[in-house]
Amino acid sequence: MNGGVGDNIPGANRGVLGATEVTTPTRVALLSDLRARCASGRGFAVATVNLDHLVKLRRDPAFRATYAAQTHVVADGNPIVWLQRLAGRPVELVTGSDLIDPLMAMAARDGVKVAFLGATDTVLARAAESLRARHPGLEVVARIAPPFGFDPTGPEADRMIDEIAAAGAQLCLLALGAPKQEILAARGHARHARLGFVSIGAGLDFIAGTQRRAPRWVRRIAMEWLWRMLTDWKRLAARYRDCGLILPGLAIRALRQRGKR
Repeated sequence: MNGGVGDNIPGANRGVLGATEVTTPTRVALLSDLRARCASGRGFAVATVNLDHLVKLRRDPAFRATYAAQTHVVADGNPIVWLQRLAGRPVELVTGSDLIDPLMAMAARDGVKVAFLGATDTVLARAAESLRARHPGLEVVARIAPPFGFDPTGPEADRMIDEIAAAGAQLCLLALGAPKQEILAARGHARHARLGFVSIGAGLDFIAGTQRRAPRWVRRIAMEWLWRMLTDWKRLAARYRDCGLILPGLAIRALRQRGKR
């Protein structure tokens, strides 16, 4: 990993997940480091690892290289949290969606200009309006909705990244889904070292009201995955099957890591 806060925190987690690691174990540690980086003009690229990402990481060497270029990796998904606890290396659940409001509050308070990239024009406009109302003083200086079939490794991606930088943004929320958002985060951070990128998946859709997130009580009992499965089973059935297949091996790996400790 490239200099994430987890590199300097005792107990930063290595080896539990195999293809990657949780570098930043708590939300407080993440937000503190991102705020410091914004203040000093040092960019970042934040990924939120879940089981689906681990499946993709096993299959795709390019995705592994992209993940290695992230400055921070947090645990997005209760299975990741459980695996870390099983290994004796506890971390907090830190989802991309749950980072949006704290980051926007920080941006409004510190005068950090913000950009959104992903989703659709309608989603970006609604999300910007809602977040400005929640966080007075928030400056959203760029909103870019890529076309269908957008290639995060092509010249159009570079043009969008340059547009965000030219607008004066210091923090960009990427709402593209994996692996596109992680690829673009790594590419953007390498291209403009002062820019910070955070991958948030469907987070802006939730804020805009175009997608419905699982109710809070469902999330509290760690059943958001079941909620999503029941509401979009045709799209998610194969994904959850593949995630289930790798889980036993990861649990054994975590237990071995615990034994070593």
